[in-house]
Amino acid sequence: MDTSALTLVPSEGPTPSDSASPSQVVPRAEEPRLVELAPETRPPRAEDLPRSMRGVIGLAESFLDVYRVIDRVADTSCTVLITGESGTGKELVARAVHSASGRSSGPFVAVNCGAIPEALLESELFGHARGAFTGAHATKTGRLSLAQGGTLFLDEIGELPLSLQVKLLRVLQSHEYSPVGDTRTLRADVRIVAATNIDLDKAVASGTFREDLYYRLNVIHLHVPALRERMEDVPLLVQHFLGKARQKTGRPVAGVTRAAAELLSLYEWPGNVRELENTIERALLLCATDRIEPSDLPARVRGLGPERRASARLPDIGIDLRAAVEGFENDLIRQALERTNWNKNRAANLLGLNRTTLVEMLKRKRLARASTAA
Repeated sequence: MDTSALTLVPSEGPTPSDSASPSQVVPRAEEPRLVELAPETRPPRAEDLPRSMRGVIGLAESFLDVYRVIDRVADTSCTVLITGESGTGKELVARAVHSASGRSSGPFVAVNCGAIPEALLESELFGHARGAFTGAHATKTGRLSLAQGGTLFLDEIGELPLSLQVKLLRVLQSHEYSPVGDTRTLRADVRIVAATNIDLDKAVASGTFREDLYYRLNVIHLHVPALRERMEDVPLLVQHFLGKARQKTGRPVAGVTRAAAELLSLYEWPGNVRELENTIERALLLCATDRIEPSDLPARVRGLGPERRASARLPDIGIDLRAAVEGFENDLIRQALERTNWNKNRAANLLGLNRTTLVEMLKRKRLARASTAA
């Protein structure tokens, strides 16, 4: 991600308030310290975004495309399957589908199919009659009934047991179901939205997920991109989560230093948006000044994870130390250049070098991009 999209606020002088107008541009200083979003990366006007995207942070095209599809299908009754890695915000997308639909005045009921024990999941979903099984001392209303007139969100649908997949298929086909231990057939007036972070095609091939149910769910497929696939949204999200954490904790942290912003922009975020939010809140709580420094960030974000601290092992037959050191140095230089898209200023910062030193090393080592190498 290009951090030239970040405006650097001088370390001295008043700190802009959270309520400052987007049109107020803070001038650059010779020794910048705090980081804010440049005007071109600020959220656009609400009327320029997809209708379903109210309150959602993101400007990457792959992310906007998800909400453009929602705008087109929200008012229909079709089922929606949301896929994406853990922490990408699949429930947020499901809520957007509900809010933009004609069922928005009805309930939104969420069920995590992977968090409820299999023995209890059928009762949770469909309800049960009194005396249906040992311990059923009273009639229980299921989530399906609670979602009448609204949307039932089935998170982690890939964890649904095969025995319950049959019952869910019946709901999708005939809009009918029966509570456990009840002879009545009830009408299901709900829209089903499901989500998963597993590959359902592979689950179907392995026999752990019914093919007919998969096709019933996968009428409209929305794939939420991982954060590393929309890194241009990181500055927006950092600003949003910083404001949210300030409000939650009451800590008067004004911003993020340039060095910390660079690390946040280069880390690949395997835990996605959820990891970024937790990282910002943690950094704010640990911050001893009015700005988040690199030392406030977790070791993994600073590139100091255990895998980087592991000591080298000397082979039994010995080693050419100079060649090993040269190779190690070359590898780190190339990693820094590739992580920064061969931006020598940013790569030099990552390596703790002056730009001129890095340029001289590249000439001496004859390191160049593969596409430009002679």
